[in-house]
Amino acid sequence: MHEFKAPLLAILAVLSMSADAPKSVELTTSMAINVDGAPNAYGPPGKPALDYELNAHQGAKASGEIVGYLTKSDGRTPEVQGSQDSFPGYYISTTAYQDKSNPNRLDPRKYVDASKINYVVLGTFATHHGAKLGDFVAVHSKKTGKSVFGIIGDAGNSSGAEGSLALLQALGYPFHNGKAGGVDAKDIVIRYFPGSNPGRHFFTSQDQIDQEAATLALSNDFEAQP
Repeated sequence: MHEFKAPLLAILAVLSMSADAPKSVELTTSMAINVDGAPNAYGPPGKPALDYELNAHQGAKASGEIVGYLTKSDGRTPEVQGSQDSFPGYYISTTAYQDKSNPNRLDPRKYVDASKINYVVLGTFATHHGAKLGDFVAVHSKKTGKSVFGIIGDAGNSSGAEGSLALLQALGYPFHNGKAGGVDAKDIVIRYFPGSNPGRHFFTSQDQIDQEAATLALSNDFEAQP
């Protein structure tokens, strides 16, 4: 995962959409690309992956600890996907939010797939306002005008200025992998819905997220945004 270096602008807003709707808080920020959780995020030399293997070490350079994918007990040797997994031989990339019903840590499906699921990273702002891993978000791009639903699917960047590859693609940005950098301008508005997923439901498709967001009457309407 990447620790985004660009300056961060936070706009704090506590909104109440209706008497019954969940309250929300908003953060306006730039956004780096996160591919963690995608089964083809990282792999050995010779296998085309969504990100550079070195980026799996981000945030732990001092110790050299690998944080982007699973390793054996030595902390160095990657665990690899088996013949029945979607990308045999690739490393098993993880996310902080995981399927609690799946006890197999070596199953890539236990983690949130950044190539399929819209997610943002849990930062200090969201935590301060009561948001947790798995809670719903709505995300808007001021540049493209598009708005989508997602979840808080990963951690490791205190700024919160990180989103999945699928999220940025859904917002209309032409990224194909995690090597491009991200959105440098402060064009992204993240609307967090703290406490919106108390059952810690795990989602394997974006359709499931969109359907549950509709059931909860969450809003991804940002027309009033300046």
